[in-house]
Amino acid sequence: MIIIKSENEIKIMKEAGRVTAGVLEKIGNVLKPGMTTIELDRIAEEEIYKYHMIPAFKGYNGFPASICVSINEQVVHGIPSDRIINEGDIVSVDVGVRYEGYHGDAAKTFAVGSVSDEAKKLIEVTECSFYEGLKYCNTKFRLSDISHAIQTYVESKGFEIVKDFVGHGIGKSMHEDPQIPNYGRPGRGTRLTSGMVFAIEPMVNMGTDEVSVLLDNWTVVTNDAKLSSHFEHTVAITDGEPVILTMVD
Repeated sequence: MIIIKSENEIKIMKEAGRVTAGVLEKIGNVLKPGMTTIELDRIAEEEIYKYHMIPAFKGYNGFPASICVSINEQVVHGIPSDRIINEGDIVSVDVGVRYEGYHGDAAKTFAVGSVSDEAKKLIEVTECSFYEGLKYCNTKFRLSDISHAIQTYVESKGFEIVKDFVGHGIGKSMHEDPQIPNYGRPGRGTRLTSGMVFAIEPMVNMGTDEVSVLLDNWTVVTNDAKLSSHFEHTVAITDGEPVILTMVD
């Protein structure tokens, strides 16, 4: 069942989203070669606590850290560690924040120093694909119209959509109905209604769309070890234009 949020609930989620976005902005400002992924985790956690909010990922189904940090061929759910970030890496950071019982969720892939033109294109296409899906986030459309727009754009640019992991509804729970694949035929699924709130998150691979989960039971990697990129925002459906809740004021 898709839970419709009231105006007040969306207002609270926007506060959670503002801090979520601020944490990602902070990470983008400090990220540099030589840092470890656990340093990024500490920075993010301190930033979240500074606003008297809670890192939503920490302890979620046993996840041991406050953010997910996934490097190069890692798609999502990378566990922060002593791994050193190097010049030329691409680093996907996923942040979740809980505030007054509600969640914000956003992700972005960062280029570290000088990266290949192909890597730059991958990051750009992933972000742009989110905005292609956003065009269909209004009450004229159905859920799969978002999915179809994302897939069509990504594949037109020569990349592949990850199909094993999807976006989701969000609210009092980090993951609510519905699931939101980044692929599929248009015109299917639930008609969008004002008050729905989604975490829309294309995951895009340079090579095959096939992925595997490592032995840590969290980190997802591409099967061909080629690069992957991730971009996500929390979005509220309204009677007019959609509202991205995970934005810095």
